[in-house]
Amino acid sequence: MIELTVADGVAEVVLNAPEKLNSLDEAALAELSSVYAEVERLAGSGEVRALVLRGEGRAFCAGRDISGVDPREDDVQGYLGGIVEPLLQRMAELPVPTFAVAHGACLGVGLGLLIASDIVYVADTAKIGSPFANLGATLDSGGHALFVERLGAHRTMDLIVSGRLMTGAEAVASGLFSQVFPADEVLDATRSAAARAAQGATQAFVASKRLVASLRDERLGLWASMAEENRAQAALCDTADYREGFAAFQEKRKPEFTGRG
Repeated sequence: MIELTVADGVAEVVLNAPEKLNSLDEAALAELSSVYAEVERLAGSGEVRALVLRGEGRAFCAGRDISGVDPREDDVQGYLGGIVEPLLQRMAELPVPTFAVAHGACLGVGLGLLIASDIVYVADTAKIGSPFANLGATLDSGGHALFVERLGAHRTMDLIVSGRLMTGAEAVASGLFSQVFPADEVLDATRSAAARAAQGATQAFVASKRLVASLRDERLGLWASMAEENRAQAALCDTADYREGFAAFQEKRKPEFTGRG
């Protein structure tokens, strides 16, 4: 169900179960975690310098596959806390820029996969929100944190209670994700952006990724954030890409980054 290809420094991970809108059961999530572990290994050797995550068919991911779940025996804590959360953390900590393509349904754990990606390009026809009002369940996979941070408490509760789904255009206008594109253009736009990132200063991108995560998770103030930036910049001075960037600027040419530390 989970496919991985690598070309020109870009890993492309595909959720390929279009007949069920790429919904994920425990086995599929374990497979996805293994794929990201492999990408992490390839990133460590410099073979991967960016990643694209996408879904095949009409949807990115419609969430958990509950077709065979008996709610009386459902180990929700084991599923969410033992499987989903570690996967999303692994995705978020991947040491390269990560891009996701959001189209069609992006719900539940599918929304979580987007939250765990660095940059999300969204089709205008995407459907994003909390459809759980009719299931007697609540929004999960980081959805509450994302919505409250970007939309505020009142709009978050409105989406949850009403079950209304936002379009891709509305989600981007509300600050949830990066950019919106027509549905027939979003994949090409994402691949192009990832290809450019794979030719960039990887270590600098990873430093910014860590800084952004610190600001989000630790709520750093201005001066604490500035101190973190200073330390990151000082560490980058020892990288080949830092020296190449300065040399290219001084020599008035395009830099050729290798991504190496």
